[in-house]
Amino acid sequence: MSLEDAEDILSGSLHTLYGYEPITLASAGADFSYTPPNGIPIHIRTPDTQPSNWALHASSIWTSSRFLADHIDLLNISSTPIRVLELGAGAGLPGITIAQTYPHVQVVISDYPDPELIKTLSDNVLKNIPHGNAHAVAYAWGSDTLPLGGEFDMIIAADTLWNPDLHPFFIRTLSETLSFSPTAVVHLIAGLHTGRYTLEAFLKAATSAGFTLEKVLEMESNGRERREWDVHRAENEPEDEKERRRWVVWVVLRRTQDISHV
Repeated sequence: MSLEDAEDILSGSLHTLYGYEPITLASAGADFSYTPPNGIPIHIRTPDTQPSNWALHASSIWTSSRFLADHIDLLNISSTPIRVLELGAGAGLPGITIAQTYPHVQVVISDYPDPELIKTLSDNVLKNIPHGNAHAVAYAWGSDTLPLGGEFDMIIAADTLWNPDLHPFFIRTLSETLSFSPTAVVHLIAGLHTGRYTLEAFLKAATSAGFTLEKVLEMESNGRERREWDVHRAENEPEDEKERRRWVVWVVLRRTQDISHV
């Protein structure tokens, strides 16, 4: 039995025996099938990375990525052609779902330039998007954005905020790739296992960098309950690991408009 198989069994056991919601759905090298709201099945493989990049945690399909794919209607994508960028895509589930559901949308699905990771991500995109309105790009946050091909009307990401050391690079990429159009928007979904104080640190850094918090909602990952973000909830209503696993946080950012760009 491989280490990845053992991790999958442990995750399933926590849910079955103790009611812990899973935070990952598949491990490195595993095949994963998903049927989005449009009813057209998506078949992808979970990527692996070189050992030097294991710290990226890119070798899993995270529950937050499926949550985003399940709720793409909340992105309010219109019939107008737009460009969408997915950052930290991993297996690419949300970006592939968007490209498949909205053929008029051009989607760039990106992740760290690890050869194994990008090979699997590219294969996933090619296998599921035959009409060519999506492609995979190797991109490290904070680096030259030229490979991404310009500005975007929408940026999405799932479970990319867990490492505070990477927040400055991630925010720099948002700043350099989001269009200055008043309708341009960022949607970020993070499992609450990320930690309230880590998420709060990101929100403060994003506002300091010129973004406005349009919405920050806590949403039950496997239910319908929603509530406003409250960093102090961890103090007022002590949360254990089981409780944190029940929630994702949906963050909507827009640029704080500068009249020099209007």
